[in-house]
Amino acid sequence: MGFRIENISIDSTSPAETAQFWAEVLGWVIVEDDDDEIALQPPAGSPEAGVVPDILFLRVPEDKAAKNRLHLDLRPDNQAAEVARLEALGATRVDIGQGGDVTWVVMADPEGNEFCVLRAVPAAP
Repeated sequence: MGFRIENISIDSTSPAETAQFWAEVLGWVIVEDDDDEIALQPPAGSPEAGVVPDILFLRVPEDKAAKNRLHLDLRPDNQAAEVARLEALGATRVDIGQGGDVTWVVMADPEGNEFCVLRAVPAAP
C-alpha cells in the first residue's frame, strides 16, 4: 500500500477554541493557524512525533447535529484523574446509550464532539 494517514480532520464552528482545547488535552502543539484551518501535532521528540496523524480543525458554518460517525479513544494512565482534568478543561460526560457497565467514559469536547476515555492498561506483572 502506498498510503499513510496524514491528518484526522474535525469540522468546527470555532476551530481556534476547539484546537486549543485538544492541544491542552493531548499536550500537542499548534503548527498551522489561520482563521479557517488549525493543525495540531505531537511535540518534537515525543513518542508520537512523526508516528500518529496530525489533527486538523476546519471551519464550517453549521453546528454539530448528530452523534459522530468517527471518534477518538484516549488511553490514560489514570482514568479518573484524566476525566476530572478533561472536565476542568471544558469537556462534559455524555450518554450515547453506552450503559452503566462499560469500562470507558464517553465525553464531548466543547463543540459536542464525542470521544472516549478508556480504562488504564494494567501494569505488566
